[in-house]
Amino acid sequence: MAELKVKRSRLDRKFDRIREKEEAGLLGQKKVNRSLRKLMNNKLAVIGVVIFTAILLASIFAPILTKYDPLAVDMKSVLQPPSAEHWFGTDKVGRDVFARVLYGGRISIIIGLGSALGCALIGVLLGCYGGYKGGIFDKVVLRLSEVFMSFPQLILVLLLVTILGQSLTNLIIIFILTGWGSVYRMARAKILSIREEEYVQSLKSFGLNDFLICYKHMLPNAIGPIVVNITLSTAMFILEEASLSFLGLGVPLEIATWGNILNASQDMFTLQNNWWLWLPVGIIISLFVMSINFVGDGLRDTTDPTQQG
Repeated sequence: MAELKVKRSRLDRKFDRIREKEEAGLLGQKKVNRSLRKLMNNKLAVIGVVIFTAILLASIFAPILTKYDPLAVDMKSVLQPPSAEHWFGTDKVGRDVFARVLYGGRISIIIGLGSALGCALIGVLLGCYGGYKGGIFDKVVLRLSEVFMSFPQLILVLLLVTILGQSLTNLIIIFILTGWGSVYRMARAKILSIREEEYVQSLKSFGLNDFLICYKHMLPNAIGPIVVNITLSTAMFILEEASLSFLGLGVPLEIATWGNILNASQDMFTLQNNWWLWLPVGIIISLFVMSINFVGDGLRDTTDPTQQG
């Protein structure tokens, strides 16, 4: 036995260490740490996380940051410019613009993130199973997604808003109905490439349930692009909500959202003389959307196997 131990090569000892780490679960932790380190080395992604977190926390803790009610009308304080009392000034009916930006961020972020998660839920469930099983189910869902994606999304949203009416719930439902197709096609494409892997064929040979193979063993290998899609869809839906509310077709005007704040700046006189009604909220929307895009790009680079170092 002593002679056998002496003859073991350096490569054998290295393999032993790798096996011991794998049994202890250290390799998976090392991979996670490497991905996190790569994300932290992306300066734009870090800046995006900081801006996103700052705006999100400011919206959540709005009652602490401002004493004003975003819906309280004060006709004695109409169209006051930014001051120590009103940081972003007041609007045409005396409401504090800073309070409306903070409270409006809650609704706009809920619309964007809720719609993106709803699209991801439907798209992943249908795309994964359709890509794995194929057949008539896959063909029907694929054609249905092509029907929704054949129309420009904003035009389709405008059409559905006029049919279903204006409300927060209706807007989220409409965004989900018109936006699930892209996530579905992405998830389906990833599953189509994964289902030919050897481990999937081995799982089939053991007689495992199709749902178990699809959602437990295959979906984790396709989750990276889906997470990136969720971040980018969140930014897109926030912009669409702002566009619709600016046109008066989004959330009802009595609810404070970033788009409804911009709605008060439709005339040229306001744009030229009351800049505080549109510039602060415009900057906040731009920063928030850019931060989400920066984070999405960072996650894409981190989760892309072709760019792993």
